Amino acid sequence: MATALISVLSEHPVRDTESLADWLRGEPALAGKVRLTGSTPAPGQLGTALDTVTVLLGAGGPLTVLASCLRAWLAQPRRSDVRLKVELDGGRVVEIDAERVDAEDVARLLRQAREEGPEQSARD
Repeated sequence: MATALISVLSEHPVRDTESLADWLRGEPALAGKVRLTGSTPAPGQLGTALDTVTVLLGAGGPLTVLASCLRAWLAQPRRSDVRLKVELDGGRVVEIDAERVDAEDVARLLRQAREEGPEQSARD
């Protein structure tokens, strides 16, 4: 099963990551497929913040649903300073900037990254 790892790049990344995970969990098509994960703690650290949203994707539909959910979440008030870094299987990365994105851009970028592989950006 394909996976999307989503990092929130903002002034408050942990809070915004939790908000995004809650938002995605509210989508029936993604039910049971969204979880918070974190990176491995550095030496000397007791633990790490859960700073990544992991979404399990099947074929077809869930990628479109994810794109719609990301766009809707970014459109919420006070999200203009947020960027999302979405890593798909195979290390393909898409960066989505809340200030310069529309629903079709998000869906197109995610589809291209899944199919083609080069790093994409919604800031272009």
